[in-house]
Amino acid sequence: MRDVQNAPAALTPELDRSAIMRRCADAFRIRPWIYWTDMVGSAAVGWTLFYLSTLAPLGSVAHVVMTLGAILGLLRAALFIHELAHVKRTQLPGFDVVWNAIVGVPLIVPGIMYSGSHMDHHRRNGFGTMEDPEYAPIATWSRPRIALFVLTVAFAPIALAFRWAVLGPLSWICPPLRVLVVERLSTLGINVHYRRAMPEGRKKVRWFREEAACALFVWGVAVSAALGWIPLIAVVQWLIVGAGVLVVNQLRTLAAHGYENKGHPVDSEGQLLDSINLTGWPVLTALVAPVGLRYHALHHFLPNLPYHSLGMVHRRLLSELPDDSPYRSTSRNSFLEPVQKLWNQAPA
Repeated sequence: MRDVQNAPAALTPELDRSAIMRRCADAFRIRPWIYWTDMVGSAAVGWTLFYLSTLAPLGSVAHVVMTLGAILGLLRAALFIHELAHVKRTQLPGFDVVWNAIVGVPLIVPGIMYSGSHMDHHRRNGFGTMEDPEYAPIATWSRPRIALFVLTVAFAPIALAFRWAVLGPLSWICPPLRVLVVERLSTLGINVHYRRAMPEGRKKVRWFREEAACALFVWGVAVSAALGWIPLIAVVQWLIVGAGVLVVNQLRTLAAHGYENKGHPVDSEGQLLDSINLTGWPVLTALVAPVGLRYHALHHFLPNLPYHSLGMVHRRLLSELPDDSPYRSTSRNSFLEPVQKLWNQAPA
């Protein structure tokens, strides 16, 4: 890992950002029709399979197959939350509202859980430090801790329902609780030391709107299930699918970085070399790390590059860069390779 204080300000000449942006200028143009078609289509597939899974006998082959399909479809739709954090609202008018309505609120992971905090993960002096919500020194963890890191998120849907339906409304009338809820219970991340900044100005309106929508959704489902308007199996299946989405995403998170930094700021090349491109098993990798997240190293190098252009730019870089380019060292043959490395080097 290259410490930022002792490293040059720029990467090697062949990895000059400005030159790449000039050569690939068209790749940086956002194509709204791709975003809309992909997101809405993924959500439609996911929720359709979710509905069909509630009709199949619990534990049957049909139930298992449709549950897995629902998990993968909704995972892809849900991970557009990453794009919401990078794309300006003026570039995709209405996209965040529709995403929250058909994905974020029904899965109780609204956009505010990522927008506003994710960019701390990209800051040059923040990446890998305690100010980074999405980084932890996992490479130093024990195997039981890594296993718990993945498995405990299966209970997150229950915790999130409590956060939005109970703690959220109470925090609006209890300022000390509000600080706790915003700082510690409102961010999708893995760094337990991270503290979220309180929303200010127009952000307060967005927070209130999305928090209120999630609270109404949870209470609406609870009341409807209690009155028999919604079958109990639908609620159980919602918990199963929601847990599945979060567990798969947690495994994907393990394959996003090397997680070897112990809290020291790093320079641009250090951030690049700690990030991973997943280039093998194209179909499976695209299912587990969708919406361009399989090109995570390239995304950290060019964070403004739309997800639909990452593959093309990645292939172009590989065709042009010399054999000893640091960029080539970021590639892994499958998402299991970095996960297996973390597991094998961890103390038993």
